[in-house]
Amino acid sequence: MQDNRPEDKDVLKDLPNGAKLSWGLNKPPTRGPKGELSIPKIVEAAIAIADKDGLAALSMSRLAGSLGFTTMSLYRYVSSKDDLLYLMLDAVCHIPIPDVEDESPDWRENLRAYVRACIQVFRDHPWYIDIPIMGIPLAPYNLKVIDWALRSMRHLPLNQFEKMSFILLLSSYSRSGGMLLRDMDRAIEAGSTPEKFSGVNYGEALQQLVKPEQYPDLYPVIASGAYTGENEQDNNVGDDFEFGLERILDSIEHYLVSKKLIQSDSK
Repeated sequence: MQDNRPEDKDVLKDLPNGAKLSWGLNKPPTRGPKGELSIPKIVEAAIAIADKDGLAALSMSRLAGSLGFTTMSLYRYVSSKDDLLYLMLDAVCHIPIPDVEDESPDWRENLRAYVRACIQVFRDHPWYIDIPIMGIPLAPYNLKVIDWALRSMRHLPLNQFEKMSFILLLSSYSRSGGMLLRDMDRAIEAGSTPEKFSGVNYGEALQQLVKPEQYPDLYPVIASGAYTGENEQDNNVGDDFEFGLERILDSIEHYLVSKKLIQSDSK
């Protein structure tokens, strides 16, 4: 679809400064070390620090030192730490996206791939979820990922608002799942085990503490071992995240069928 709207540079003025930087709308600095510093180099170095030591360890002074420049040199390119975080969030969204011809014809499989890729970003860059959401995505790489998800629904009988609502649902699931897996990764790195994290070792203790009189609906779940991941031979769910994702995709499919039936009945 061709966009024939005239370009209006005035509307770009209201964008957050981080978004302007991500799109290359700001003029490059004319002072300072030419050819040695650039926004991509600064962002790459910042991501390396945050990946290794967390956001708390990232300061403009440490970042400048890692690059061999003064802090003031960085400010000629990125005017604030908030702008730097904005650029970092977008940069880690620069992930491999399948070509159209390589994608499955199955929309469910393509949306699975989208959710798994989002979760992997949160695990590869644990600091990502520590940055609060301040508004809709506006930066190019983040928007490219959204475009990928929308491509999976291109041929579904959904209007644009319905598509975006489903993207929000899937993205929210990716974020919550990514946060939990990120926290599990951190716990294991700190010396815990998957068994401790899931509570397998605490099943018997909980059965003594949780009484059916006080917790009438939780007690049978704990007694069955489902709460702490025991008795896996009785588990017909399998991976909790995959199970939840499939139920979300089922709900989208159910909506599509219901919508089709309503449209058929109205004819």
